[in-house]
Amino acid sequence: MKILIVEDEKGISDFLKQGLEEEGYSVTFASNGADGLELALTNMFDLILLDWMMPQMSGLEVCKAFRNKNTTTPILFLTAKDTIQDTIQGLRAGANDYIKKPFSFEELLERIKIHFRSQNEDDTLVLSNIKIIQSKHQVFSNTVEINLTQREYELLLYLIRNKGKVCTRTQIIEDVWDIHFEYDTGVIDVFMNAIRKKLNLNKDDESIKTIRGVGYIANDLN
Repeated sequence: MKILIVEDEKGISDFLKQGLEEEGYSVTFASNGADGLELALTNMFDLILLDWMMPQMSGLEVCKAFRNKNTTTPILFLTAKDTIQDTIQGLRAGANDYIKKPFSFEELLERIKIHFRSQNEDDTLVLSNIKIIQSKHQVFSNTVEINLTQREYELLLYLIRNKGKVCTRTQIIEDVWDIHFEYDTGVIDVFMNAIRKKLNLNKDDESIKTIRGVGYIANDLN
């Protein structure tokens, strides 16, 4: 499980990193809001621990910006802001939980486990003969594990999460590549060709269908 810590107090981030790694988690951290948001949007994390008062961007701003792109990854605020209104504001911004400083590491650990248990209920995504186990970043075609690059994985995951819906190339480039200006969307076709080759799907396969001039749609044929 991969956790991102966004915290500007080095003592706290070091303490959390050491404790969580001892529990078997993979930990990445950022010391300001802007770097934290960039990491969150360009990598796949299973959970984010987010401070509120930080340089460059506040945790509240990070939370709101991240939620515009990702509605599923759990966000836990760790903050000294402790009024009821602060808590409500954080939850309304998109946080899943709110833990006030100072906090017990044991309590934090249990809160994290609860969110992971909730995630694991919907951890496995299936599309016809394709299966993704999100917590392990594993992809299977029938029973054979397929090795995808990180970008290939993110693209396939995006299509399966939106199965039954047409995903335009513009949507994909914005949501998966996080690029918000005019860009050559032809790069998506390059990645799709690689994914199809690895999954042994031809261009006429209905599981992941090309909508000519528009984008792609994933269909569950089972």
